[in-house]
Amino acid sequence: MAKILDLQAEVRTASGTSVAKRMRKAGNIPAALYGRKVKASNIQVHGKTFSKLLEGSASDNVLVSLKIAGVAEDQLALVQEVQHDYLRGGILHIDFHAVAADEEIHANVPVTMVGIAKGLKQGGLVEAIHHEIEVRCLPKDLPESIQIDVTNLEVGKGIHVGEITFPAGVTCRLGTDVVIVMCEEPKVEVEPEPTAAAAKPAAGAKAAAAPAAAAAKPAAKK
Repeated sequence: MAKILDLQAEVRTASGTSVAKRMRKAGNIPAALYGRKVKASNIQVHGKTFSKLLEGSASDNVLVSLKIAGVAEDQLALVQEVQHDYLRGGILHIDFHAVAADEEIHANVPVTMVGIAKGLKQGGLVEAIHHEIEVRCLPKDLPESIQIDVTNLEVGKGIHVGEITFPAGVTCRLGTDVVIVMCEEPKVEVEPEPTAAAAKPAAGAKAAAAPAAAAAKPAAKK
């Protein structure tokens, strides 16, 4: 199950592009906190602390206990979205979804394949059709990943949602017939055979080539 990690935060009163740039330059990340039972607010968290928190998690979906300066009670929240700066590196913005301990949450959990599929020995290719699965559960039951045993997966076969054993308290929002992992058949490239016309020149072409070759020869000196 996912661990609930403590994260320090501060309320921010100013917003805007220039403010966000100064904030990131100072080592902080602008963020937003929202939820059904809380008033939406703008906050900020320490950049290096949050990055280390993500590094130790299998996905961006992390449960945190926000300790907001000046607020008496901690706020349980799910890291809903992380905007990455893929050009310069780092994180641009974070969305926190406030939740309650007794309230079910929806989250996309990464798929982890376990074992070596039989199909691999047959030359097949095991591929995850869905790299994440949307689940519903209480915060305390949120798994870090959904493990799928592919040991008995053969070429041309797939593993459906209905065949996966989910952790206690966790349900999947996809249909039971949805394929999550597939073992594709090996692809064999066949070289095209030359056609009869390409392999043997036509009789007319041979006849026309003879006088042309003769004309190409230089005339003998007298």
